[in-house]
Amino acid sequence: MIVRSAFSRREFLTTAFGGFGAVALTSLFAEQGRGSDPLAPKEPHFQPKAKSVIFLFMAGGPSHLDTFDPKPLLNKLNGQPRPAEFGDAKYQFVPKGAKLLGSNRTFTKHGRSGIEVSDLFPQMAKCIDDIAVVRSCHCDKVVHSAAQYELFSGRVVPGFPSMGSWVVYGLGSESQSLPPYIVMPDSHGALEAGQPMYSNGFLPAVYQPTMLGSGPRPIRNLDLPPNVTSEERRKTIGLIRDLNEAGGDGDDEFAARIRSYDLAFKMQTEAPELFDIAKEKKETLELYGVGAKPTDDYGRRCLLARRLVEKGVRFVVVVSGGGDGTMQWDAHKNIEENHKRMAGQTDKPVAGLLTDLKRRGLLDSTLVLWGGEFGRSPEAESASGRDHHNLGFTIWLAGGGIKGGQAVGATDEIGLRAVEEPYHVRDIHTTILHQLGLDQEKLTFPHLGRRERLTLVEGKVIKQIV
Repeated sequence: MIVRSAFSRREFLTTAFGGFGAVALTSLFAEQGRGSDPLAPKEPHFQPKAKSVIFLFMAGGPSHLDTFDPKPLLNKLNGQPRPAEFGDAKYQFVPKGAKLLGSNRTFTKHGRSGIEVSDLFPQMAKCIDDIAVVRSCHCDKVVHSAAQYELFSGRVVPGFPSMGSWVVYGLGSESQSLPPYIVMPDSHGALEAGQPMYSNGFLPAVYQPTMLGSGPRPIRNLDLPPNVTSEERRKTIGLIRDLNEAGGDGDDEFAARIRSYDLAFKMQTEAPELFDIAKEKKETLELYGVGAKPTDDYGRRCLLARRLVEKGVRFVVVVSGGGDGTMQWDAHKNIEENHKRMAGQTDKPVAGLLTDLKRRGLLDSTLVLWGGEFGRSPEAESASGRDHHNLGFTIWLAGGGIKGGQAVGATDEIGLRAVEEPYHVRDIHTTILHQLGLDQEKLTFPHLGRRERLTLVEGKVIKQIV
């Protein structure tokens, strides 16, 4: 006789194990003969140059005009109206007739390539010969949420898979003890587009991201509970799996949750050491700025990103900026204060990551992407700030077969519009897929009667940098 429990199976699994159902996503089913594993490694469509991606997401929109795209004419025209020959632009907060705002930054040529980099990034500038700066990016929307959705999913509305989910769908996972797709948010809070920008959308739930916390212990409850042995935990996981199979309800999200318990067990037995960065050499910690202000938080997360890809994690997002706009690269009121602070938190960790990946032989196989959802306006907002700007901005790529030491594309003389070799964010997506050996036309999924893909309409590979 079957006795009805006071809790449903779904309720039990949701509350069990200290919330480890939220840790996503792999399974041991294939090993145990229980069917194919959707996260098993898959063959790429052609020979790849990279096998993993680290996206350094500068949330809020860093100013191209104050970072990687110097504009002497903008400085010369400081305080004057925008000349009519540059055309018009739609902003969120800058009124018509606003005056141009020059940059107080000093740009200096660095490396063998002689690429000009702002004094905001003295450490990153040392790595410029490994970086390909794309100065002619553009996107479709000028508000945070829509632009963030487009940057991650190629669409300006939620509900579509992020590039991280698409990559894992196309290539599977190289690790059975770690999630294949991990997001490390900023400790200051959520962004305008929220968690949906990182999500799996209509792809099966097994391809959703794992969201880590902040601080020295980004995953809670990673250790086994007191007085619980590995064998006891293994039996509990087996019972949960058997209960699920007995139901046979075919619920995709429920199946993904069951897979997460298998992953949680593997992580409890194999992963605690991975997340203990205190065991790194002192020189490595200093390289990332761990243990020092203001670089400790972002430095920890960049170091963890290196450790994750080293262990086979496919896609890692390390977010800079969160919560209130002043805590993001969202410099509406004071571009100087905002960007000095945000750059001070990230410059050393980003350079440390590139340096560390290179010396460990990981930069060749790890594609690093840096950028925000858009740039900032040439016109002033609130006298000393800059508004959102989607018509021309900068994103850079490094590693993973990218040919560094070059700047491609250009905005006009005041940084208003991408005019030379303009690249839409879908072209960034296409280039990332290309380096991973994925064909945008083959990486598709049926949804509502059509085969959807990351790039919506066809993107183009940025050939100069691959």
